[in-house]
Amino acid sequence: MVDQPDSPSQLRVYFSCPTISLGNLSGSLYVYILGYVLKVTTDLLHSSRMTQAERDTEIAKEKEKDREKEKEKEQRGVKRPIVPPLIPEPIQEQIQSNFIVVINPGSTTLRIGRATDTLPVSIPQVIARRRKLQGHPHYEDAWLLREGLNKPESNEQRQNGLKMVDQAIWSKKMSNGARRIPVSADQARAYNKQMRPAVLDPSSRVKWTNTSHNPECLIGEEALFVNPSDCYNIHWPISRGQLNVHQGPHGSLTAVLANIEAIWSYAIQKFLEIPLKDLKYYRCILLIPDIYNRQHVKELVNLLLMNMGFSGIVVHQESVCATFGSGLSSACVVDVGDQKTSICCVEDGVSHRNSRLCLAYGGADVTRCFFWLMQKAGFPYRECQLSSKVDCLLLQQLKENFCHLDQDISGLQDHEFQIRNPDLPALLYQFRLGDEKLQAPMALFYPATFGIVGQKMTSLQHRSQGDSEDPHDEHYLLATQSKQDQSAKALAERKALSKPSGYDNESCNHNTDPSDRGHSQDIDLGPSQNDCIMAAADMDDPPSSLLSRKNAISQFEGKALGLDKAILHSIDCCASDETKKKMYSSILVVGGGLMFHKAQEFLQHRILNKMPPSFRRVVENVEVITRPKDMDPRLIAWKGGAVLACLDTAQELWVYQREWQRFGVRMLRERAAFVW
Repeated sequence: MVDQPDSPSQLRVYFSCPTISLGNLSGSLYVYILGYVLKVTTDLLHSSRMTQAERDTEIAKEKEKDREKEKEKEQRGVKRPIVPPLIPEPIQEQIQSNFIVVINPGSTTLRIGRATDTLPVSIPQVIARRRKLQGHPHYEDAWLLREGLNKPESNEQRQNGLKMVDQAIWSKKMSNGARRIPVSADQARAYNKQMRPAVLDPSSRVKWTNTSHNPECLIGEEALFVNPSDCYNIHWPISRGQLNVHQGPHGSLTAVLANIEAIWSYAIQKFLEIPLKDLKYYRCILLIPDIYNRQHVKELVNLLLMNMGFSGIVVHQESVCATFGSGLSSACVVDVGDQKTSICCVEDGVSHRNSRLCLAYGGADVTRCFFWLMQKAGFPYRECQLSSKVDCLLLQQLKENFCHLDQDISGLQDHEFQIRNPDLPALLYQFRLGDEKLQAPMALFYPATFGIVGQKMTSLQHRSQGDSEDPHDEHYLLATQSKQDQSAKALAERKALSKPSGYDNESCNHNTDPSDRGHSQDIDLGPSQNDCIMAAADMDDPPSSLLSRKNAISQFEGKALGLDKAILHSIDCCASDETKKKMYSSILVVGGGLMFHKAQEFLQHRILNKMPPSFRRVVENVEVITRPKDMDPRLIAWKGGAVLACLDTAQELWVYQREWQRFGVRMLRERAAFVW
């Protein structure tokens, strides 16, 4: 009798045995085998029909059991291996342009606004401060007046400049081919001297600023209309693009920065409606001149971050922001401001350092020149004084209304203007003018007409003088690099001298004079440390570029370059001919100093006539852009700062308050988008 199988392995034995057949099995054993086969088949069918959800449920139950076992081990004191936690990736901070304030501090006008604003707020950057003691004399920073005008040679230089202007005017025909109509200055003078004002209104309806409550300071328009008899001093904290540090009252660096803080805080609170205590939630973009004073920029950044309390700041140059605002990738940017004119070639968001020029004249000098020409023509408002703020505003308005650069306008023409001085009747004047309206703007191209003597009129970008807070600046790098080069050179010479003669060429060893060999043992110390210290941007420049720049410094600094010559010189300082061609085909004029009728055509004509002949053949079109996208050229740079605030690539340029507090000016060297 055969025993019943106890397992599937025994069952396989039954089936594989050759001497046993199913016919020989007993009935009970046959039933057992058949039932077992049916059960296995059923289980296989059931497992194949299990859904994915059931499998997941079983897996989850197994994991839960494993976790329970782990908890039991921990309760029993069994230690688990320590696994380092995953480090989450830093989340990119969302740009909120509404919380970014863009500040473009010009010389006489401050432009400020949120990055989301269509237009900035523009206010006069002037402050009137109450004098502490009544006995102190009245002080007022000059606006249209400046040093160098009352020299013995001033009038002679002014007359010589006017002769060159007249020669340029009469050498060019009008567009119809006719010559200009000659105008006698005596005719205009005789007519204007007999003119008397007409009274429009017994009251001008213009009042002096109310100072009865004795405010500590008055800002903007209110400061311009402070009565000169009140005990207030008038201060313009920025002059010709730089902090107005001088020897007079409130002329120290600390006082100038305090005035700037008061003006900017006033504008933020009144026009942007941002409480100063909320500035910790805001960031700031500060536009600085192309040729900047590093110490002044450092103080302004410290003022915005530490004193006013902005959480972060980006510092960028006006010329680069002007290209952003105009939508140009490359351009020769000509920024004609009220007190200075800066020229710089910008390519793909980078300002070429060697091309930067700053001319110490601008729209205010044209206004003063126009006043001098009108006086020669018998200006009927004889009480007009350049020392009066109200009269300066009038002269600025007359320049904007009457001056032009249109060669087709000639001959005497009648004009009229109104005078509305505080506490005086409103008057109407009539007078005649001829070429004076064209001569004044042309002084920008013949700056001798301004009559400025003994002043530095042209400035270039100088190398950094170093900062004690930034010991590892380019000075340190260049000095250490020079020492390393010297030691490496000396080591190489010693190795060369210590080699056996067989290692060298025979011509080098056997034909060398002993005296020469002894002389070669002297270590070449190279240039002195002072000669090695130059700006970091200069290290990459070719020697020819450095040489031409040194010649430019000696040739141009101190001389008054005309606007067209300065543009040509700036473009000529570019490294490659391809870059120069780009600059000639895109000359961008911004600022309010050249907003005259036909200024675009006039400047384009002068550039075409004076550009080098080699480029005249290869440059297809010299294009001068004065109103890109039909925008006000005075707002282009500010608009570019607002565009910069919205760029994702600008995120790495931010300098935050804590970083500045810890590292100071070193952050500008690390984060600025230009060579600091």
